[in-house]
Amino acid sequence: MSSAAAVDADQENFMDVGSHLHHAAVPGTMDLQKAQNSPTNTLHIMEYLAANVDLAKDLIARCSAVAQRLMDDDLLGITEDLDNVIKNISNELNRIPVSTFASSRFAEPAVSGHLQVVRDRHDLYDQRSCDGYSEGDMSMVVAMERPRRRTLHNSDMPRLVDFLQGMYQESHEFGGQSFSSLPEVAEYVEPLYDSFFCPLTNKVMVDPVTTESGVTYDRRAIEDYFDKFTDGSEPVICPVTKMAMQSKTLRSNVPLKSTIAEWITRNEATRVRIARTALSMATTEAMVLEAIHELKVLARLRRKNRDQMHKIGITKFLARLLDHKDGLIRCDSLDLLSLLVEDDAGKEIIAKTRAVSRTIKLLSSSSTDERHAAISFLVELSKSELLLENIGSTAGSILILTTMKFNSSDDPVAAEKAGEVLKNLEKCPKNIKYMAESGYLDPLQRHLVEGSEDVQMEMVSYLGELIQKQEMTINIAGSASEILIKMVRRGNNAICKAALDVLVQISSHHPNGKTLVDAANIVESGLDPEAIVVNKEGHVITSKYSVYNFAHMLKCSMPDTLNLSIVRVLLALTTLPKPLATVVSVMKEQDSSQTVIELMGSLSESLGIAATRLLIALSPQMGHTIAEKLCKAPGQPGKLVKSIGLHGRITERHAMSAILLAKLPYQHIALNLALLNRGAVTTVLAKIDEMQRGETRASRYAKAYMEGLVGVLVRLTTTLYDPDVLLAAMDHNLTSVLTDLLVRSVGSDEVQRLAAVGLENLSSQSPNLSQPPTEERRPKKKNILRRLREAHAGRVHDNRRPPAHSRVCPVHRGVCSPSTTFCLVEAGAVEGLLCVLESNENGRVVEAALGALCALMDDAVDVTSGVAVLAEHDAARHVLRALRQHRDGPGCGTVARRCFWAVERFLAHGGERCVREVTSDRALPSLLVSAFHKGDAATKQAAESVLRCLHRMPDYSATYESVEL
Repeated sequence: MSSAAAVDADQENFMDVGSHLHHAAVPGTMDLQKAQNSPTNTLHIMEYLAANVDLAKDLIARCSAVAQRLMDDDLLGITEDLDNVIKNISNELNRIPVSTFASSRFAEPAVSGHLQVVRDRHDLYDQRSCDGYSEGDMSMVVAMERPRRRTLHNSDMPRLVDFLQGMYQESHEFGGQSFSSLPEVAEYVEPLYDSFFCPLTNKVMVDPVTTESGVTYDRRAIEDYFDKFTDGSEPVICPVTKMAMQSKTLRSNVPLKSTIAEWITRNEATRVRIARTALSMATTEAMVLEAIHELKVLARLRRKNRDQMHKIGITKFLARLLDHKDGLIRCDSLDLLSLLVEDDAGKEIIAKTRAVSRTIKLLSSSSTDERHAAISFLVELSKSELLLENIGSTAGSILILTTMKFNSSDDPVAAEKAGEVLKNLEKCPKNIKYMAESGYLDPLQRHLVEGSEDVQMEMVSYLGELIQKQEMTINIAGSASEILIKMVRRGNNAICKAALDVLVQISSHHPNGKTLVDAANIVESGLDPEAIVVNKEGHVITSKYSVYNFAHMLKCSMPDTLNLSIVRVLLALTTLPKPLATVVSVMKEQDSSQTVIELMGSLSESLGIAATRLLIALSPQMGHTIAEKLCKAPGQPGKLVKSIGLHGRITERHAMSAILLAKLPYQHIALNLALLNRGAVTTVLAKIDEMQRGETRASRYAKAYMEGLVGVLVRLTTTLYDPDVLLAAMDHNLTSVLTDLLVRSVGSDEVQRLAAVGLENLSSQSPNLSQPPTEERRPKKKNILRRLREAHAGRVHDNRRPPAHSRVCPVHRGVCSPSTTFCLVEAGAVEGLLCVLESNENGRVVEAALGALCALMDDAVDVTSGVAVLAEHDAARHVLRALRQHRDGPGCGTVARRCFWAVERFLAHGGERCVREVTSDRALPSLLVSAFHKGDAATKQAAESVLRCLHRMPDYSATYESVEL
């Protein structure tokens, strides 16, 4: 090809905008062709190139600044952006003939050399397949004589001109690089010609039609105009020419319609490329948001725009924006990605990025809009099988989604979408396993019932793994149990073994028993044990004959698996009254409790737990026997103390060890001293402190464990008559510990009840321990209590030690403190106990709290002062409320009796305000009468005492003088 021809070809390639305006309806086409040879083109091209050079410099700076901390896909994205910019420069330079620079300030040899280098690179790019900018990116219509066009006002179309001009201004305002070509690009990116506009609506026409007058309108607009001339009384007037028309016939203007359609397509493609460039060059969050908004509008218009966004790297770029510091940018990026991944191409691109993990992280956002955008994006992604395993295997994804689904009241929209995502994820079997591990078992059981044989086998294996590796209780559905039993009966060896293992594991959970009676532990099935025959002689499993044989087998050296089965059978029998009596009788005769205590220390976790559970079940009937055997067993009860003090996650064994010590008889002094000597108090207090500070790993056994720990402390408060126990209670300030537990009960009613019981026990010793100040006391011979106090004073060196001249406690008539005299007033326990009366609805807890409060009004203390102290805290109102709240129901007799006793003390020893508060309660008389009529003897007596104080009953203790008639 000749050099002249090459120059012409370069000039032809330079301009590709305007070639589609080939119809007569578009004015100015010839003007565009004339303008191609204008030297102004070169200036605009150079301006564009300068902008790209600046952009390349910016990208290089970004790479250099953060290369050390970027992930692979981020670095790859920036490299691709830089590659695209270089391609743009090469494309534009390739279009400029060397002769253009003949009279310019550039030296021809240098320019020729540069152009040759760029042409060589351009040829190299043409040989590669790249997702960068295609030829024609950032194309411009540049001419000295511009065609007639207008700006589109009051339109739904985004103002890309305003966007780019604003970006240009912001780049200067914030000290950024100068992109001088962008305003010029924006000026010509929307060539809205007059012929595109409907004269009636002043909007771009969708379906242009020509009337009889030769004027072109939008079909809908002109038809609406013609509707005004329906009566035929006046001629139809052309709204533009004002000429009368004989016909309303409309002819479609096909050439103009095609031109507008082509203009829209090319314009949208240019807008996509401009917005992509704007994203790369954005210097502020506002610029990024405007670019994303522009892309969202274009993505909704047609699929072709989305395809172009995939091709030029927008989809991959948006995946990186999900880590942006600005929440609005993250949210808008998710919205746009949701549109872009509606097709498979978008999902394939996302699969190669870190978008999934970033989106999962955003599900926990505090912003509702961001959460909804993230879950909507996941809904679209989960429709592709390509991404199912990726989503499910992402750390925390299933757990977060199941939590969203179950907490529908917090966010119903997110819950519904999370359910949709989880439903889609079920198509991948591994995700079903992940869901089960997160506590969502419905998919596993459904596929176990409805799936193919291979799927059922896979689900069975998942069930086995869950039961063995996790502390998980599984409520198996009836249909699922039938499948498991069928597998045991008819499956091959592998299937049979897997199904049987699962059945054996889940049979111990009581709700599963009735459906698994044909395949698992029938004693734990919930059926009537009296109907389970064990031999031909007709002995049932609850008979003394059967229980005797079970107990005898325990005393023999049997494998752990068999011992476990025997213990489980005995444990199941203790749940019913009659079989329990039989088991207790046989265990005492056989002296089998010693054997069960030995089994507690088995290396088999399951056997040790089962043996401990059996001892707990037997403790109400033979607790003293178990306590004595426990004290005599080698290494016990030290092993139990060591077990409850082990670090790590709270297991069932930890909890059962603590509960056993809390359930055995409290006043067994030998066991209490044994626990004391093995450091039980220190261990228990340390574990309670860990749990209250949240340092112990959560577990479903945490509640039972905490109750057991507190029970161990309370059992010591029942034997304070022993000097060693009394000193331990002082040293560890149990009054303050229990007061704190009363307030911070970790959500357990039993902990509050136990704390109140312990406080009552401690308070009962306060009158004996509280003594007048030193200077008021007469010299006397030292007794045991005085020696204890002096010994304790030598151990304690903190602010709990009472000063020599402390004030006298009005209730106990001496110097008091929480540690030395267990004074509830000094410990601040009164407020906590009254708070329990106010907030707790459990009758047993209220009863315990009343017992502790009544200790401050006992005859052993100054009753008048005790009542006055309680009156200061408005105790009368709390007691009367508790009386009304617990007047009916099981166990309420004790509550009523203690309330009546307290009310009698308020009336007999209270001040005027306290008496008035009691007598003004309108419900009290009827409650007293009801208790006097229907209550037991003790409650009736307490009610009678109150009625006498209210002068509603005669005082039989009064002395009468004889009167002669």
